[in-house]
Amino acid sequence: MRKDERLKLLDDEGAPLYQRVKDAIIDRILSGAWHQGTRVPSENALTRELGISRMTVHRALRELTGEGWLDRTQGAGTFVAEPKPQSAVMEIHSIKDEIEARGHRHSAEVLVLRREPARALEAGLLGLERGAPVFRSLILHRENGTPVQLEDRYVSPDLAPAYLAQDFAVITPYDYLMAAAPLSEAEHTILAVLPDVAQAEQLEMEAGQPCLLLRRRTWSNGRPVSWAQLLYPGDRYRFGSRVVSPRGGFDRA
Repeated sequence: MRKDERLKLLDDEGAPLYQRVKDAIIDRILSGAWHQGTRVPSENALTRELGISRMTVHRALRELTGEGWLDRTQGAGTFVAEPKPQSAVMEIHSIKDEIEARGHRHSAEVLVLRREPARALEAGLLGLERGAPVFRSLILHRENGTPVQLEDRYVSPDLAPAYLAQDFAVITPYDYLMAAAPLSEAEHTILAVLPDVAQAEQLEMEAGQPCLLLRRRTWSNGRPVSWAQLLYPGDRYRFGSRVVSPRGGFDRA
């Protein structure tokens, strides 16, 4: 790692040091500097090169592994993760509509709704400059009073300028975004994860209970609109789809 790259790790004022390490690694992955399968420097190497504690480096690498960015193999090292197998079919609906279609009551609590400077992750995924404004919402969705989804979403201000003016206790981000920047393309990844302490508390879960994490990026007319991480308690939610063959049969190869 060159000296200018080491300095870049520490230039995000106000962010915890472990988060700066995470952001720098994500920035390299999204920029293509580190391709899938690239071996990441070891904890000892990063500790020496960055001049920070091994505990800080360990936390950054551990969290990135849990979030699906890295794979760690005992005795072999840490590598940029390969794509995980995933279904190509997933419909997108408003969670409010899904819950009400079951005859249940939807409610939402807005935990965060503000403008923030884009970190490496949001900048890379939404086509923004690092530090440029990005809109963020964190919303807890309930079904008959029980938490079923924690929605953490970042939105491009250019395509959804009135996002922060919406009452997301009444309408969902899906409803507003479909009107402001109609969906033309979406990308999904689903992971099994453990929630952090704050997420477990918000979802009213016991420590150690697993969640399903749906990552979704959307485009409108070829321009990135939003990047969302949707966290579901594993014992309260499931994903499913119905696939209709366009030609009366499926390829069995």
